[in-house]
Amino acid sequence: MPNPKRRHSQQRSAKRRTHYKAASATLSTDSTTGETHLRHRAHVSEGKLYYKGKVVAENSPVKK
Repeated sequence: MPNPKRRHSQQRSAKRRTHYKAASATLSTDSTTGETHLRHRAHVSEGKLYYKGKVVAENSPVKK
């Protein structure tokens, strides 16, 4: 298997890495609660789990 004979310079490595950058997260506002959340993720509001504006799960009291 071929291996490099010489070390790549820092400038050459930096040129290759210029296209890798952090992207900001896309936020969305829920139509039901009006809260801001990450897109395509469920979020909790007032003890209830919402996804696409609908209640998916509720926090029920624990029986003893």
